[in-house]
Amino acid sequence: MNFPSTHWSILGHATKSGGDRQAAALEAMCKRYWVPVFYALRQRKYVEVEAQDLTQEFLMQITDHSAWRRADPHRGRFRSFLLGSLSRFLREVELRRRAQKRGGDVPHLSASEDGFEETLADASVTEDVVRSFDRNWALELIGRAFERTRQEYAANGKAHLFTHLKAFLPVGKEPPTYEVTAATLGISLAALKTEIFRMRNSFRISVRSEVAQTVSAPHEIDAELAWLQRVLMDRGSDLPPSGGAAVAGDRPSSQPEST
Repeated sequence: MNFPSTHWSILGHATKSGGDRQAAALEAMCKRYWVPVFYALRQRKYVEVEAQDLTQEFLMQITDHSAWRRADPHRGRFRSFLLGSLSRFLREVELRRRAQKRGGDVPHLSASEDGFEETLADASVTEDVVRSFDRNWALELIGRAFERTRQEYAANGKAHLFTHLKAFLPVGKEPPTYEVTAATLGISLAALKTEIFRMRNSFRISVRSEVAQTVSAPHEIDAELAWLQRVLMDRGSDLPPSGGAAVAGDRPSSQPEST
């Protein structure tokens, strides 16, 4: 597969261009990363309205900051950058709160300053926050791959087939039996198994393409796919019921329109 433009290169170019390109970059950031950031903030015990405002402020700060003009194409996983940036942002929020209580000013700590990796150990990003962010990031990515597969089937005039076969993707509820599905579609068991194999292959390609957009180089894709599988198999996390909607291609009702 051709390695696509990554979020590093897209946002780096957009912030250099400014104007409509920067606005488009912000809109894309909000659509892709609003959910994991929002629920990470909710895990941090921010109330819903405040978490909405802080999510929007954080994403605007990321796309607007001059650090993008020095974007390094070898930064690595965009997920790690965003989580580190969120840590710095939360430190700034806490400093602002303390300063307001004291009636004084607080120095500005940009969410995108260099050295963001060091902030991953910051108290603002606890293990629960990281776990929430990671799981919602993974579910959002899987949801996008699911939607790409659905659109592919619709474009080929196979929307009805996808409707009956989507339960056999590793993202939904317990699927019906092969016999029931084959009878519903009016095809043989052998034909059904072939169609399921094709759909799962299309889905895997979509997942890989989505992952490729969040890393800096092709050799990082397989490691990120392995991470994705580990996160989605982790059933021990105590998380809000967030990402399930993303898998179905929907978005939580708490998400505001991007500005």
